[in-house]
Amino acid sequence: MQPPSSQENGPHPFRFSAAMPPVGPSVPAWRAELRRIEDLGFSSVTISEHLTRGWVMEALVTMTAAVCATSVLRVLSLVLANDYRHPVLLHKALATLDVLSGGRLEVGLGAGWMPSDYEAAGIPLDQPGLRVERLAESVDVIKGLFGPRPLTYHGKHYKITELDGLPKPVQAPHPPLLIGGGGRRVLELAGEVADIAGINASMRSGGRGSALLDLTEERVAAKLSTVRAAARTAGRDPRQLRYQMSILSLRVTDVPGAQPWTSSLAAEVADPDVLAGSPAVLHGSVGYCVETLQRRREQLGLDYIQFGGDLTAAAPIVSRLAGT
Repeated sequence: MQPPSSQENGPHPFRFSAAMPPVGPSVPAWRAELRRIEDLGFSSVTISEHLTRGWVMEALVTMTAAVCATSVLRVLSLVLANDYRHPVLLHKALATLDVLSGGRLEVGLGAGWMPSDYEAAGIPLDQPGLRVERLAESVDVIKGLFGPRPLTYHGKHYKITELDGLPKPVQAPHPPLLIGGGGRRVLELAGEVADIAGINASMRSGGRGSALLDLTEERVAAKLSTVRAAARTAGRDPRQLRYQMSILSLRVTDVPGAQPWTSSLAAEVADPDVLAGSPAVLHGSVGYCVETLQRRREQLGLDYIQFGGDLTAAAPIVSRLAGT
């Protein structure tokens, strides 16, 4: 499959996010690391949410603490699992955080996927289509509550009657919305309603360790085409969306002290052809990595890049590209 042309993508400046540092034994050290992320030029710090496999921090509380520890750094949920919260309560928390942060919130939502979370909490893990259907209604409710007038909404899963969503957000009409996923229906939903499309591997089976096999350049181009087609069908200009992707394997060869890093989502893949061809992989010198990201933006439209692991490696890349 040929990647979409650069004329369709639009020249969005690069933005970079960093994974939320672990709290560890020292909260002051955690705050200091957040300020370091801010000083390095990252646009935002991100946090996912899970209930099992040793996951420690609750996302909304941690995001609130992070904005209190910093001055301009934005916070992005990457992503909140829709099935864990009712959208009315989630809206209330998000609107409050947007106000308290002075408009530094970005909202990432997903349909939920990790079976162990659902099993441990006693939440039914429905088929993907039903979970995405609920997510779509939840987005309708949350967006409606961010609006200026009371919301009445009668869907299959949620029913809201004359509810005024308060407080009203600082960011109008609402904080930027990211919808992330890897399957066709959730990518279509991103094209229909999101400001930012998060391009992920499909986690239909709850699998880990082989995400890169679904993130070859051809597969990523197909996912992006799905988002853009859905945007056009919904009467939206796909050039107005941002396209976000996480680097799952980072190795910068000419930065002293930088350590190679690979996410557990990709740790089992050793095929050099897969590693070389995946937009989720970034290996090489600083100059090569900069040129690679520029090429990916030109050919694929990927302009919002997430780094995990050692920020020493990512820092010179961010310094050269952020905002350009």
